[in-house]
Amino acid sequence: MDVPADRGDARQAPMVRVTRIDGLPAALEVLALRRGRPVLVLVGGAAGMADESRELLRALLAEAVLPLLDRRGAAVVDGGTDSGVMQVIGRARAAAGHRFSLVGVAAEGTVDAGSGQGVPGGHAVALEPHHTHFVLVPGSAWGDESPWLGHVAEAIAGSGPVLTVVVNGGEITLDDVSRSLSRRRPVLVLAGTGRAADAIAGVHSKRATDPRAAAISASPLTCIVDVTDHAGVAAVLDEALSR
Repeated sequence: MDVPADRGDARQAPMVRVTRIDGLPAALEVLALRRGRPVLVLVGGAAGMADESRELLRALLAEAVLPLLDRRGAAVVDGGTDSGVMQVIGRARAAAGHRFSLVGVAAEGTVDAGSGQGVPGGHAVALEPHHTHFVLVPGSAWGDESPWLGHVAEAIAGSGPVLTVVVNGGEITLDDVSRSLSRRRPVLVLAGTGRAADAIAGVHSKRATDPRAAAISASPLTCIVDVTDHAGVAAVLDEALSR
């Protein structure tokens, strides 16, 4: 059964715990999240994201991406923790006063959700405080939330479009993207942000690459745009989110 989560900290964002995929519609009702709209799934680097990549992403979001999300009435789904791409988009949204929904999906055993119950080993990380909603899902290891990102996005979108955007990232990101493609969701890779994104983009094509990166790059559902090409990124997003 889906129940409201405890909120023992200062963050007031609505939060639910979900244990079954078929419980997501009821969970979204609890969160008062409007359904049937475009959704952007943001996947990529957390602690391993370099400062330069963070700044490139921040500039892109501020100039080209976040205003478009507001105009399209879209929602964003990500991993919800206070690190990497999730921290950058949370802070950028708050700084500019944007209104789109920003939904964090996290494995309950990896985050400090303010329940006071703690996490074995003391390895809990903080949730990003500027997200508008949180969905906590089963799991105690990084990556346990990955399958749920798409499920939550699809539950919010209904018949609306869903697009996965890749920034930086590592092994879990490659799994996220492969899963998106297996469900026929288009993928936008932001080249120049490092690690998994650049492996997919072929920035280091003369070196041996992960076969998953090669398969992702070759997919007709994958579009690769440089992170500094703000107009190009906006055009791809606008088309994908308006289908």
